Amino acid sequence: MDIAAMSVVMNQAKIQQQASISVMKMTMDMASEQSNSLATLIEGMSAANELSVNPHLGSNIDILA
Repeated sequence: MDIAAMSVVMNQAKIQQQASISVMKMTMDMASEQSNSLATLIEGMSAANELSVNPHLGSNIDILA
């Protein structure tokens, strides 16, 4: 294999690796956003469920000294 052909093959491999890394970064960013959204959704649902299970809790404060 001559030097020119080897250079072309090496550059193609480098470009393919860079593209793979770029796609992986985009996938990781998207997964991170989805997990944050899911955590926010679950947090909101748990607060709503707490009120529906125990609606009387937290509505009155009885302070006697």
